[in-house]
Amino acid sequence: MGVLGLLVWSLIAATTYHLHAAYGWVMFVSLFFWILTLLFFVIYLLQLHQKFYMIPWPLVLMISNAVATVLYITAFVTCAAAVQPTSWRQWDYNRRAAASFFACVTMITYGVSTFFSFRAWKGLGSNAATSQVTDHA
Repeated sequence: MGVLGLLVWSLIAATTYHLHAAYGWVMFVSLFFWILTLLFFVIYLLQLHQKFYMIPWPLVLMISNAVATVLYITAFVTCAAAVQPTSWRQWDYNRRAAASFFACVTMITYGVSTFFSFRAWKGLGSNAATSQVTDHA
């Protein structure tokens, strides 16, 4: 998700987005959730989530992913609707169209992550190793 979010905001940032208010929203959503995703990545990489055990991390991740999904839906629709094929700058059109595509892919990725975060929060997830263990006592 981090790489996809990076693609969205870097493609928009490479255009004259400041001339169109709609792209400000896309930049906000993509940059905010890119930073938040990197923050969660560092927290899990350094295993800080185990140090702060009083925080329900699966619930926090599920809520964050759900909010990201909803806001990326609005960012994708905004970005796609604002792409003008008759743009006088062809490279702006190409970058904005690519940003719309990657915003859609990022939205889907956050949606799938929300589903798996929900399963982790509810304790429905298991892996192959734990499902193969049997009690032979």
